[in-house]
Formats: sequence, C-alpha cells, structure tokens
Amino acid sequence: MARSTTNFNVLIVDDLPENIKVLGNSLQNENYRISFATQGQQAIEMALKNDIDLILLDIMMPGMDGFEVCRELKKINHTRQIPIIFITAKTEKEDIIKGFESGAVDYVTKPFNAAELSARVQTHLELKKTKEIIQNQAEELAWTNKRLMKKNQKLERALAEIETLKGLLPVCSNCKKIRNANAEADKQSSWISLESYLHEHTAVEVTHSICPQCMAELYPELVENSEE
Repeated sequence: MARSTTNFNVLIVDDLPENIKVLGNSLQNENYRISFATQGQQAIEMALKNDIDLILLDIMMPGMDGFEVCRELKKINHTRQIPIIFITAKTEKEDIIKGFESGAVDYVTKPFNAAELSARVQTHLELKKTKEIIQNQAEELAWTNKRLMKKNQKLERALAEIETLKGLLPVCSNCKKIRNANAEADKQSSWISLESYLHEHTAVEVTHSICPQCMAELYPELVENSEE
C-alpha cells in the first residue's frame, strides 16, 4: 500500500545553499512541504512558528552549531517531539555519540545515499505520527476515566444516602407521615405521605389495597357477609 507523505513538513538546516539543494532534490519525489534555514537561531524560530514534523540538521555551522540547536529544541515544549536527523560530514564515533546524546533520532554521514535517506526520513515521520496517535488515545482515555470517576463518586454518594435512609426514617407515630430529610420537624409542610416519599426518593411504584384489619374496621358488613 502506498504511504501518504503529502502533509509532512520537513525543515532543512544547513549554512551552505548547495547542501540544502541536494537534500531538497533527494526528497522532491516524496511530496513533503520543504522549508529551510541557514542558521541555528533561524531554525529554532521557524520550528516555533510552524508545525514542523522533522528536521534535517547540519552540525558544522557558524555561530550556533547543530548540537546546540538540537539541545535547545529539546528544551522547548513546542519543539521537543520533533525528530531530528543529523546530516553531516563528521564521521568520528565521538561526534555520532554526541549527536544522539543531544537528542537526535538518527545520524547520517555525507556523502549519503538518497534512497536510504528517504527511507530513514519516512520511518521517523511514521514513528512520530504513531506516537501522536497513541498520545491522543491516552488523553481520550484519561478524559473518559475522569468522567467515570465522577460518575462513581455520584453513585457512591447516592448509595451513602440510601444507607442513611435505611437507618433513619422519621415517621409520625399517629398518621404515619414521613418527614423529609433535614426538614424542620415542627412544620407541617415537612411531613409527606408514604406514597409521596417513595415517589421522590425511590423508583418504587405504589399500588393500593386494604389489609384485613382495615377492611374489618372500614367495612364490617362486608366482612360479616363473607364469613357467613
């Protein structure tokens, strides 16, 4: 399957225009959006102002060299995640180690093979994209977990209220009305019927009937007739 490279922004940093041209030509068939800088400070400013996906960085530049540019970019939140590949004529082992220690993801020595460089660039761009997808998923998961925690807290509070209702239920000893929680006992409006209380505080549906004792008191003639 062909890999889409159209939306990637690549910044080339080199103080020699001919080197920039060579790098640009080696990537021209990949449909990258190419920009360039000829100085270290200029490269940092461009990375801050634009959404750069990858930087090809020379080491030997006047003023701020590539190692320093890389270290500075890794200190800044906005540019910290940009993969940096050193493209340099410095081939000493110490320089390669220094390049990785400064924060680069790869180190390519000149003269380079154009096909190999293109493959390395594509690999690091895809890795960056994958990391961003994982980060976004992690943020979404954290947000979902936060919502679930809030719902669990509400549920725990509701369960605590239910436990309270189970333990304390003020009922009038005469009319059997129930006092609302935290309501004033000396106000008649604080007392409601059992049906109203159950409707407000539970999901119980109330149906009505008459127990045998009440039936005998309210309708004695019916009870007497049924016994005959």
